[in-house]
Amino acid sequence: QVQLVESGGGLVQPGGSLRLSCAASGTIVGFYSMGWYRQAPGKQRELVATITSRGFPNYTDSAKGRFTISRGNAENAVGLQMNNLKPDDTAVYYCNWRQYSSEYWGQGTQVTVSS
Repeated sequence: QVQLVESGGGLVQPGGSLRLSCAASGTIVGFYSMGWYRQAPGKQRELVATITSRGFPNYTDSAKGRFTISRGNAENAVGLQMNNLKPDDTAVYYCNWRQYSSEYWGQGTQVTVSS
């Protein structure tokens, strides 16, 4: 069992920045990946970015150049630095942990980009 605790998020003006953090706890051994997904109202949940336990990142086209995913200072943690935010980035952002067929989700944190 893995538990995910998210922090960050909030209201920001277009062009602003936010940082999301997620810490995983529980029985964590071996290779895994962590990442961020988001779900806007009326839309399906979509991938934003992932990073493996060995530090290899992967971005969707919407995140490239504006978002940076990184391993956190603490073990089994991940951060997402979001710059130049746009209204279309408004969504609930979910932390995800995955290892083979096991998958866990955080509770979600709201990001609202509005003037």
